[in-house]
Amino acid sequence: MTSTAETPTETLPPQPPALLPPWHTPEREALQLQARRFAMDEVLPVANELDPQKGEIPQRILERLAELGYFGITVPAEDGGLGLGVFEYCMVSEELARAWMSTASILARSQGLGTALADADRRRDLLRRSARGEWIGAIALSEPDAGSDLAGVSTRAVLDGDEWVVSGRKRWCGNAKAADFIQVLVRERDPEPGESRSTGLLNLLLEKPRGEFPEGLTGSPIDKIGYHGFLTWDLAFDGVRIPRGNVIDEAAASDEEGAEARRAGFAQAQLFLNTARVHTAARAVGLARAALEDSIRYLQEREQFGHPIGDFQALRFAVAEMAAQVEQSRAFYRQVAHLLDLGVPCEKEAAMVKLEATEMSVRVTNQAMQLHGGNGYTTERQVERHWRDARLTTIFEGTSEIQKRIVSDRLLPRSPLA
Repeated sequence: MTSTAETPTETLPPQPPALLPPWHTPEREALQLQARRFAMDEVLPVANELDPQKGEIPQRILERLAELGYFGITVPAEDGGLGLGVFEYCMVSEELARAWMSTASILARSQGLGTALADADRRRDLLRRSARGEWIGAIALSEPDAGSDLAGVSTRAVLDGDEWVVSGRKRWCGNAKAADFIQVLVRERDPEPGESRSTGLLNLLLEKPRGEFPEGLTGSPIDKIGYHGFLTWDLAFDGVRIPRGNVIDEAAASDEEGAEARRAGFAQAQLFLNTARVHTAARAVGLARAALEDSIRYLQEREQFGHPIGDFQALRFAVAEMAAQVEQSRAFYRQVAHLLDLGVPCEKEAAMVKLEATEMSVRVTNQAMQLHGGNGYTTERQVERHWRDARLTTIFEGTSEIQKRIVSDRLLPRSPLA
């Protein structure tokens, strides 16, 4: 049994003009309110029903996401998208994650992903399909022996006439079977002596029918403890053929320049991860906010010793600390998203906010479980879902330890002896 959906939040808390940040606009506030109403009215009841069953996001929710334009938030308006930035993408994702993190995550499989090809006409067509929710993909980066160390990717792509022949293993590929395409990080060649270990990597676009795997590709779903809504796969590539032109970010210039661009697969993955990490921070804030709001409601409902347990100072102070942490992380991810929209690379800042927001989300959801007492350790309340999903945010898109390494390497030079 699951409890009924919470009453949706119809308005946003009013803020004095003097306290509004420089990136606040009426248009963004309207978009946030729309996303909040959709999340609470339509997504949350579905999540409460299907997540305990490990069910997948139903087609009607995907269609509504498409109707609202959320698959194309960052797609240019001339290509059928909303023409907005990372800020709006993350803001909407926070609202969706508050209801069901998987709905926020499926947005990352669109937004023009899998469209950056050399052929301009084809690229434009795929962008329009992406904005309409007709080009939703999956990303195959990690391998059994290459997760945090993406330069260690060993899945091989060999050119055979007009096709790449791909063989190897990929792991943690979410939405792989249900996708329209899989973007695969592969190794074209081994680095020469003195070259970076990441040399020779490129991203290939594998097109496929929804709900099927193409010839040569097989997969096994990974049984996760959380993050339901779509399946995550362990994939085996055995001579999968991909057209030669399906190279992501190939330069539409001379063959020589195109070859150099093809070998920039590792750099492309890293650039993608900067936005992905801020997006993860926003999702983590949404989960923490869900746990906080559920806790506030529970503390007013649950009575002990003749009155609501929300009257006890220790529990009230816990709520105050939780709320402060959520607000801090929200302000941080919005600042970094704003900088990304200005064109600032923000690798260090993206790592910082991913680290802080996800670790915060684990603390806050854990505290929420404690505030719910024994009731929190059941599937009758949604707080255990928030906790399970928050725990993953410290792992995917680079673990907390990897974020610490990125930040420290940019702040503290290593000695010659290191």
